[in-house]
Amino acid sequence: MTPPLRHARAATLLLLLVTAVWGSTFFLIRDLVVTLPPADFLAVRFAIAAVVLFALFRRQTLALSRRDLRIGVVLGVLYGLAQLLQTTGLQHTDASVSGFVTGTYVVLTPLLGALLLRDRIDRVTWAAVALTTLGLAVLSLRGLSVGIGEGVTLASAVLYAGHIIALGRWSTPGAAVGLSTVQAAVIAVVTGVAAVRDGVSLPADGGQWASLLYMALVAGALALWAQTWAQAHLTATRAAIVMAMEPVFAAFFAVLLGGESLTGRMLLGGGLVVASMYLVELRGMLGRRRRRDASAADDPPVEALHHDV
Repeated sequence: MTPPLRHARAATLLLLLVTAVWGSTFFLIRDLVVTLPPADFLAVRFAIAAVVLFALFRRQTLALSRRDLRIGVVLGVLYGLAQLLQTTGLQHTDASVSGFVTGTYVVLTPLLGALLLRDRIDRVTWAAVALTTLGLAVLSLRGLSVGIGEGVTLASAVLYAGHIIALGRWSTPGAAVGLSTVQAAVIAVVTGVAAVRDGVSLPADGGQWASLLYMALVAGALALWAQTWAQAHLTATRAAIVMAMEPVFAAFFAVLLGGESLTGRMLLGGGLVVASMYLVELRGMLGRRRRRDASAADDPPVEALHHDV
């Protein structure tokens, strides 16, 4: 059996990869929603993801217990509503402000965990949360005015935090594939209800379809499975801090592929977010070392195990 420490490291790296994939979609989404209504884009994206996941993992999905099915539905509703609220808020506020307000799930996740689940958050983790929030502010904000857009986006951040907490509490490695499939299907239904009022629009050309398929298959199906599996091995707060790397990767890909210029704000803000991740990882390493030392101290010396004959 793989040791839990290796599981946690693999989960952190996998979740980091997921945030990189999400970050790579920002400029693609920006171009798509110019001609494709956001709810339509989300409905088509997650419908494709759900179909592909079910086709590949039909047996695992059908093997889910009723409890796991209910969990998958709750997770899908939380994520689908969060996506819709974030998209609605983006129509009434700047993208940079939206990115920062959405990123407040980093703070909301430990807060909700402490209030709802009585989770204990230590001072080092709170310091990492504060450092992450400061980094997001430096990276994203050019001024902040509170209005309807910011309020709706904050509501989406609360739902994202709830989704992260629920995944951390209920996700199991064995059910990850099935839960991902159910989530994708429910997200497609939730966003489809919002899209169907005016008729569902489809991409207009091959380039748009290519972007949509990348977001459906890689940033949708694969990312949902990876997040679900990874959070079976990480605390909700640690997962939230890792996922705060998304705007850092978004800035990286905007410079690399989107034609934007590298700025001092990007470097400073991104550096603060990366530093917060290292702070959490360092805390974990020191904690594991103390536990190993304590365990070694409790073990009897080798000589004591031998008796005179």
